[in-house]
Amino acid sequence: MQERQVSSDRLGAFSDAVIAVIITVMVLELKAPEGPALADLLPLWPTAISYAASYVFIAVIWVNHHHLLHLVRHPTPRLIWLNFLHLFAVSLLPFATAWVAQSHMASAPVVAYASLFLLIDLAYLGFERAVLAQADQTVISARARTLAQRRTLVAVLIFAAGAAVAPFMPLLGFAVVCCALLLYLKPEMFNAAAARRES
Repeated sequence: MQERQVSSDRLGAFSDAVIAVIITVMVLELKAPEGPALADLLPLWPTAISYAASYVFIAVIWVNHHHLLHLVRHPTPRLIWLNFLHLFAVSLLPFATAWVAQSHMASAPVVAYASLFLLIDLAYLGFERAVLAQADQTVISARARTLAQRRTLVAVLIFAAGAAVAPFMPLLGFAVVCCALLLYLKPEMFNAAAARRES
């Protein structure tokens, strides 16, 4: 039992370190304006918005990842590799964020941004399913598992919609991507919802 716990802790510690590095890299991409006036900040609005959205998304990833790791009884090789795949997709976020900011939210960068979110969510879906498949039924019910997986599938569809809209209306595509983040703000709510339905 102790060996399993240590393995789960190592998986969590490694993931935390990678996410911390991703945030650091993204922060380093922020550049101060050349002028001294507050008005010089106005042209940087795409940078501020894309950075804020990406930062919130990374925070959401960490919260949900942390929530899922509490359900891991034994990190199998498949689970570990799915975690690596998910982190790889997340590691591309600083690049996509910088491209969106520097292009002032042009269509191609926003399409790439939305597509990356779609890739991240698909990788998360695989990781989530692997975790839930081994989770103890007494910790998370079948109803809660179903609700969590449906939420992720809905998010996949929303990210895909954002990528489809972005070539024609980049700002709308970006907004659609941001809306999908709302689904992940409280991962524990699915346990509570399932408990209410089963009582």
